[in-house]
Amino acid sequence: MDEARPGLRGGVSDAILRSILETVPDAMIVIDVTGTIIFFSATAERMFGYSADEILGGNVSVLMPSPDREAHNGYLKRYLETSEPHIIGIGRITIGRRRGGGTFPLQLSIGEAQTEEGRVFTGFIQDLTERQETQFRLEELQNELAHVSRISAMGTMASSLAHELNQPLSAIANYLEGAAQLLENPDGENVATARAALLEAAQQSIRAGRIVRGLRDFIGRGDSEKQIESLNRLVNEANALALIGAREQGVEVIFHLDPEVDKVLVGKIQVQQVLVNLIRNGIEAMGRSARKRLVIRSEKHDRGYVRVSIADTGSGLDAEVASRLFQPFLSTKDEGMGLGLSICQTIIEAQGGMIWAEPAVGGGTIFYFTLVRADMEDRDDGEAAGLSS
Repeated sequence: MDEARPGLRGGVSDAILRSILETVPDAMIVIDVTGTIIFFSATAERMFGYSADEILGGNVSVLMPSPDREAHNGYLKRYLETSEPHIIGIGRITIGRRRGGGTFPLQLSIGEAQTEEGRVFTGFIQDLTERQETQFRLEELQNELAHVSRISAMGTMASSLAHELNQPLSAIANYLEGAAQLLENPDGENVATARAALLEAAQQSIRAGRIVRGLRDFIGRGDSEKQIESLNRLVNEANALALIGAREQGVEVIFHLDPEVDKVLVGKIQVQQVLVNLIRNGIEAMGRSARKRLVIRSEKHDRGYVRVSIADTGSGLDAEVASRLFQPFLSTKDEGMGLGLSICQTIIEAQGGMIWAEPAVGGGTIFYFTLVRADMEDRDDGEAAGLSS
């Protein structure tokens, strides 16, 4: 039997292995414990723009943008010392850096093996540029269309809404007019009747408020299902899409993500949509700026919240626009629908947070939003009860 299968040994088996590695759609990179690249597949060559000959023996961090590039050796050292897997065997969505400096989102899966030469790590990489952009754009369009459909439906509700509001508003006007006439002759009986009329006017105003709140609930999206998520991972996955092409434009992106406030109670897709929208807005705002610097920060906020900020060095917001920033159909873009920030506000408020914008020191704009923290140990009983009610 062995003589019938001589091709499974020696050079032929190497050829089979080489053929497989050259045709698999995922890029494959093998590194040693120092981060030195010892294998670089043909797909990796096409994906990153380096030939195997020129990159073998170099450090794998050359394939990463900042800040991962500078931090990679520290990550590797920590794993070798603690054996605590943060990526190995888990996988993650992150950003890769091509030879020319361009960046792209990727899915990274890492395995570990012990060889005769020592321990090695094998990375399998998928380029998510087209797939993730299509998926995120589809979700974005679905959210916009759902929002627009609710606003469009208001047109069909206009006559009935006017009728519903007209009744309490007319009653309020009549009660107030009658009370004013009675108070022109403020004897005891007239004062008592005027007081009753004012109370009826107050009740009618409450009725009108309920009608308005019902309409507002109809326009909004309602509460999304919330789960405990890693804020750092949400930011990382969102910017993998939002930052496509940003570094080719000379944008410097800096992250200050506090690991102490990493766990949040949110709807994942909705919050990532907010992040993508705000990051892209910041990049576009710096289109003509000499200094293009985007800072994404998370930090502890009061009453069991985490505050996320996205600061750009753009031209800033016009005062008139700033006062109406989150109104629907307000856009500073030639081709914008003016729904992005309005949808962001609806989403964040549905998550139990707030969103606002302020001028940045030295120019530009900072967008802030808050999210509910998932770690309850830092809250007192009153705060916990308030947030759960």
